[in-house]
Amino acid sequence: GKNVLKMSSGIQIKPKPAVQKSKTSSPSPESAIKPQPKPSDKLNPKTIDPFDAYSQRHSAFAAIYAKGGIPCRLVHGSVKHKLQWECLPETLPFDPLLLTLAEGLRETKHPYTFVSKEGFKELLTVEGASEKAIPLLPRLVPVLKAALAHSDDEVFGRGLDALVQLSAVVGPSLNDHLKHLLTNLSRRLMNKKCKEKITIALQKLEQYGGKATVAIIKSKIPTYCSVAS
Repeated sequence: GKNVLKMSSGIQIKPKPAVQKSKTSSPSPESAIKPQPKPSDKLNPKTIDPFDAYSQRHSAFAAIYAKGGIPCRLVHGSVKHKLQWECLPETLPFDPLLLTLAEGLRETKHPYTFVSKEGFKELLTVEGASEKAIPLLPRLVPVLKAALAHSDDEVFGRGLDALVQLSAVVGPSLNDHLKHLLTNLSRRLMNKKCKEKITIALQKLEQYGGKATVAIIKSKIPTYCSVAS
């Protein structure tokens, strides 16, 4: 009987460590489950980081657009794309929207390229655009200058189109700032792909800016031939 008791006690003793093992092993799946959110927590900033790096490399436009800060969206058409504004463009403040759209001209990815280019153009067509745009020229010109200095020919082209559109709206008011922009045009004139487009743009700047514009252009681009001559 003692042997049986010993055996039974032995049996009782043996399961105890087994139970303890199971107890110690049972939290391990729980502990394995607990760390799972941690990698996902680490992944969250990683999904943001590349975007932040992109927006810093190019412009603030992508970040603002992602947050819904641009009150228009791209509508894909069968023939061509167009913008749909959330409200009437004439009701929108030019500061900071026009500046933000100008920043977006330096983007190289779709849809940012289209939205910034088309948004800038359409905003300048609203009633009272001249009065709204002229006070922004000291801040707007450096942004356009950055687009005109860009190594990408398409970015340069968008910057040039925007400059002509702005000139058409603000007229001679742009003359005080024109010298800052002409250096980049002068450099690009050596590029055969850009030469004709730049020449046409300069003629339009003269047309919108008046007689005083010719002297300003010639001071930076001596080879320029006036439309009037």
